[in-house]
Amino acid sequence: MLPAVVKLCCGISYPHLRTMAALQHAAVAVIGQEITHLQRWGQIQHHMRTDAGFKSNETKPEDLKPKPVKEDQLFYVQQGQEAMRKALTMLEDKDGWKVENTESNGDVICSKVMPGARKVFRLEAVLEASIDDLYDLLFVRVEDMHQWNPSIQHLKVLKHIGPETIITHEASAETAGNLIGQRDFLSVRHSYRQNSSVYLGGAAIQLESFPPQAGFVRAENGPTCIIIQPVDEDPRKSHFTWLLNMDVKGWLPKSIVNQALPRAQLDFTRHLRRHLTASVWLQIMCSKGEQ
Repeated sequence: MLPAVVKLCCGISYPHLRTMAALQHAAVAVIGQEITHLQRWGQIQHHMRTDAGFKSNETKPEDLKPKPVKEDQLFYVQQGQEAMRKALTMLEDKDGWKVENTESNGDVICSKVMPGARKVFRLEAVLEASIDDLYDLLFVRVEDMHQWNPSIQHLKVLKHIGPETIITHEASAETAGNLIGQRDFLSVRHSYRQNSSVYLGGAAIQLESFPPQAGFVRAENGPTCIIIQPVDEDPRKSHFTWLLNMDVKGWLPKSIVNQALPRAQLDFTRHLRRHLTASVWLQIMCSKGEQ
């Protein structure tokens, strides 16, 4: 959810400024992705709903049901919906949040201790992309995430349950400075669109047919969510809110985990911004080529 899109490591950082050569290299990497998925994105947009009146504490399960799915799949849809509601309830509760990091670019990470002594982390950022572009990257084309986020070894969609719910398996990459070690995640992810905002929620699930992979510790995400909202004065920008709620499992001191998770959020956002910048540069170059 989400989620499960984090880099479980400490110590790696990337510069905020990139040379044009670096952008050219990154842009070449996304050319194939943009062309390959252009038609698929147009089809997905047709299915995205614009329901009104969603409130996490008042909406009933039947209000958020996607197009009809098989009875044995409704269980996963309901799990995804419930994960989103719980995550939104955490975000709506304004008490107890403390600032962890404030970056020079305006990104802010706050934390809150939940019952059971687990910390959750909330990232607030403004990204140079529309909500549709971010929905495309973070849900429609989630399997491509490893191509622009080196923190991820692979991310596979195991099941498509209607246009709004998927089951994914994700494995973190082995990277230098990783104090936590490689983890894998089995998650249900659910998307919902309300007017001009997009909600991506998720939580860990269990499948007997897909046990933890050799060499990995099976960590658990959720309930977690991402909220993407347009910036009023510029529709080309989006306000990005990410609730990270993770149990990394294993025998690790809380101090290490609580340092690694907010760093993972910052690293993920850096990778995402770099990819978005390369995509914009590509569009400019293509536009000039058509003239």
